[in-house]
Amino acid sequence: MLSNVINKIAYSPTMKISAEVKKLLENGENIIDLTVGEPDFDTPDNIKQAAIKAIQNNFTKYTENTGIFDLRKAIANKFKNDNNLDYSTDEIIVSTGAKQTIFLAIQSIINDGDEVIFSSPYYVSYPEMVKIAGGKSVVIPTDEKTGFKITAEMLSKSLTEKTKLLIVCNPSNPTGSVYSKDEILKLSEVIEGKDIFILSDEIYEKIIYDNFEYFSFASASKKIKERTITINGCSKTYSMTGWRLGYAAANSEIIKAMAKYQSHNTGNTSSISQAAALEALTGDQTFVKHIKKEFEKRRDYLHEELSSIENLICFKPSGAFYFFPNVKRFFGKTFSGKEIKNSEDLSLFLLQNGKVATVPGTAFGLDGYIRISYSTSIENLIEATKRIKESLSLLK
Repeated sequence: MLSNVINKIAYSPTMKISAEVKKLLENGENIIDLTVGEPDFDTPDNIKQAAIKAIQNNFTKYTENTGIFDLRKAIANKFKNDNNLDYSTDEIIVSTGAKQTIFLAIQSIINDGDEVIFSSPYYVSYPEMVKIAGGKSVVIPTDEKTGFKITAEMLSKSLTEKTKLLIVCNPSNPTGSVYSKDEILKLSEVIEGKDIFILSDEIYEKIIYDNFEYFSFASASKKIKERTITINGCSKTYSMTGWRLGYAAANSEIIKAMAKYQSHNTGNTSSISQAAALEALTGDQTFVKHIKKEFEKRRDYLHEELSSIENLICFKPSGAFYFFPNVKRFFGKTFSGKEIKNSEDLSLFLLQNGKVATVPGTAFGLDGYIRISYSTSIENLIEATKRIKESLSLLK
């Protein structure tokens, strides 16, 4: 009855898990939710007021398909000031969230049989989006040894005559790893001059720690910039996940293709969200510094606590707000006669016995790990780590 495409793809596992956790919370369960992929801070007041003003001024009609001019100009200025990248307003598109922007880019580039390279663990929607476009995912496994990043050598070995696109999530969801300038330059050397596009997912760009100097993939060279689609948005930086506003910058041909697709999809992003995003990008940036500082405190606390747990290997992230600890040493252990065979079993065990919700690594294409979000209060993190330690100590 349903289409072949829809039968090939799966629900987003993180959204599915989040929905289940919400049901438990609604039923009165004392669950600490460490699955959430959104900042727990309120959207700043100046941004909310800009939206209210837009409504009061009746800015409530359709807008240009690619986004209002002032917002695209502000995005161009952001790329210039933050990433030293020059884009015209015709090289920018605004859409309903970074996820949709990624979807538009993949649909605009990939043909049946084209190969798309990305690393595992990966953002859950990459392989499904590639399937919808008729492409083939080529997944490069990574682990703590490479900092959950692909190397130039790994990339080179994965290239074929069918390679069409490289996706890099930087900073990474789910690992929090961040590529250095040198690492990006080495990757770019492998594909420069080849008929390969790059999709650089930079939605967590502003949430980086330890004075790490961020380097955007499109900054590698003029040739690389011409073939790079840079994805960003307001969701993480300004705690605007529900506002659904993302954007992309690329050469005008690609942006026109994405706009063509969007014209038959959503038409345009909410006018109110666009007004709010304009204020977010051009207004006071104190909030961005504040959440970065708070997230770094949480990261440091959680890393110390998780690292103290026997049999758990904890990679320290440089960005985003996730830990992706290695839990393989718990496989084969049992509790009440039930064996932990994989990361799904362990996440379920922590949920049932510790009342702590995590995401199994299988959701991101890499078993043996779980994702822990520290986008919650320090009080919740203190209680959560206590419960995790107590629960894991029961496994024998």
